[in-house]
Amino acid sequence: MKKLGFGLMRMPLLDPNDDASVDIELVKQMVDLFMSRGFTYFDTAIMYNGFASQRVAKAALVDRYPRDSFTLATKLHSGFFNSLEERDKVFADQLEQTGAGYFDYYLIHGVEPGNYPKYEQYDCFNWVLDKKAKGLVRHAGFSFHGDAALLDAILTKYPALEFVQLQINYLDWESEWVHSREVYEMAVRHDKPVVVMEPVKGGTLAKLPEAAERMLKQAAPEMSPASWGIRFAASLENVMVVLSGMSNLEQMRDNLSYMEDFRPLTPDEVALVHRAADIINGRIAVPCTGCSYCTEGCPMRIPIPRYFSLYNEDMREDLKEKGWTVNYTYYGNLAEQFGRASDCVACGQCEGVCPQHLPIIEKLKDVAAHFER
Repeated sequence: MKKLGFGLMRMPLLDPNDDASVDIELVKQMVDLFMSRGFTYFDTAIMYNGFASQRVAKAALVDRYPRDSFTLATKLHSGFFNSLEERDKVFADQLEQTGAGYFDYYLIHGVEPGNYPKYEQYDCFNWVLDKKAKGLVRHAGFSFHGDAALLDAILTKYPALEFVQLQINYLDWESEWVHSREVYEMAVRHDKPVVVMEPVKGGTLAKLPEAAERMLKQAAPEMSPASWGIRFAASLENVMVVLSGMSNLEQMRDNLSYMEDFRPLTPDEVALVHRAADIINGRIAVPCTGCSYCTEGCPMRIPIPRYFSLYNEDMREDLKEKGWTVNYTYYGNLAEQFGRASDCVACGQCEGVCPQHLPIIEKLKDVAAHFER
């Protein structure tokens, strides 16, 4: 299997303010291009693209290609069941929404210290292995957002689990929050294939500070900034596939251009991206990946990832001379349709589901102070 996977998470939209308004015709073109180049791995989940992703997978992929010509992955998320019956209903609904008949890869979704007890309470790891025994799942695994000790405990307790999906990118490699290197090395120690998510950290590694981009361009003028993130992850031992949440044909074409005939990074290139990470880490204000898990339950309808993106962009610039940027206008436009950053009631639901474990409440105060002054 080629090492690039199509993450059906950040698909093109007809309405930029409605994550469920997926441009299905454009997604069909992207799927066709992806498949025509010999790539077959597709990743979806219940809540992706405003809960539309699994139905889009059916319309753009399952209904249009022979079932044995592609690989489809989806997930059981802890937020959508509170009983054994509801757990089973989630799986049945996923089969119906995708029309897939079975799932090539099925994951217990986003395991971390907060939800691990619930997955244990409802015996979810043995449950997914039972689905495999019944032929409804070809490969059973889980995605993970905890530390290496918890990963070790799970893989030791459930050695029959076949793979693990981890957030790996060169910016998070030594992160004290994400633990990319440590959890990756633990997966290798257990000899488990790794699926990589967030290789460009929600687009952060596609739009670099000028000094970092210039350094990478000098080394390889033909390579896009995003390519370094994806190639870094794909170069690691035990990595089976690297997911990219592609939003348009241009991103698709760029990814295919270097992943169709993949060449791992050299040791000198690995050292280069670590130097780029040092530059980026010195400029980024909020290390948000834009997954939007935080927005679905927000009582004030605050578009948290979009505000963080605007804030990060301003923080990368020298505003002493500018004083004002177009991001103030963008913020105002969003605030007319959604809650303002200052509307946050500190309920904490966002922080409870954030895979990056960000102090969202405090960071929203920073956003409000910057854009609402």
